[in-house]
Amino acid sequence: MDCRDVRNLLHPYSDGELDLVRHLQVEHHLAECASCTEQDRGLRQLRAAVASAPLYHRAPAGLRARLRPPPAAPARRRPSARLAATAAGVAVLAAGVLFWRAGPPAEDRLAGEVVAGHVRSLQVSHLTDVASSDRHTVKPWFRGKVDFAPPVPDLSGHGYALTGGRLDYLADRPVAALVYHRRLHAINVFVWPADDSEGGARSLGRQGFHIRSWHRSGMAYWVISDLNAGELDEFVRLFRDHATAPPP
Repeated sequence: MDCRDVRNLLHPYSDGELDLVRHLQVEHHLAECASCTEQDRGLRQLRAAVASAPLYHRAPAGLRARLRPPPAAPARRRPSARLAATAAGVAVLAAGVLFWRAGPPAEDRLAGEVVAGHVRSLQVSHLTDVASSDRHTVKPWFRGKVDFAPPVPDLSGHGYALTGGRLDYLADRPVAALVYHRRLHAINVFVWPADDSEGGARSLGRQGFHIRSWHRSGMAYWVISDLNAGELDEFVRLFRDHATAPPP
């Protein structure tokens, strides 16, 4: 994304109207471009000045009195069907307000965090804190950094090469991020302790990425990549099988 693209997006960026991927792209560009950062700062200062109190003036009492509308005529009784329709509309509106206050379901929020973590790791060239294809190097690296031991299966014989790991932050806690590659496609596997529920992998799609998640043996797993769905499903199957197998 170049300066021209970013400047065209500064208004929706400052208003919080961009989707997650574009917001992160603009944010990454601003961290490296002083000129666009100055444009963003000027835009925010202008917005603050326009919204400041000195620009607002209360109308004189006489003018307010002249502009006050006349009393409304008594409303006529509405037919019962119209009242029922109005009540239904109010109920729908109330339900919408309650959903807005409660926010999206927890799984949707967590999927958004997973996408943000994946995109962030690719954009800032911080895919790994420990770069290694040896699981006996990657797994011990997490000792003392998280309070659990993530499984780190070796899937290189199946075409999914381990390339390292890093610390990330999801679900309000530090998590282990294992990184694999299939050709040029990065696969992030986020792991952290969870309840003891078991189940097959759930499939989600967000921002053009494929996501798979499951719980097993007291751990939560979230896998994300732009790899095609078939190969990602194969990766998940192999990971699940090898993560529970006795280590060689």
